[in-house]
Amino acid sequence: MDRQLLEILVCPVTKGPLKYDRERQELISTSAHLAYPIRDGIPVMLEHEARTITDEEYDKYKSK
Repeated sequence: MDRQLLEILVCPVTKGPLKYDRERQELISTSAHLAYPIRDGIPVMLEHEARTITDEEYDKYKSK
């Protein structure tokens, strides 16, 4: 994921920052508890395409 792109992208729900999960190819919004998929290198920033992150995942990402 391009670092400059990551710096300008925000969660479409909360307008908060996103964290990149390289392993799962997702952008994480801890404020919305959502994970947006990255497909073929393109972030899919649609709320209905995102999955809800678990409490365990939230704790993991919040501490990063």
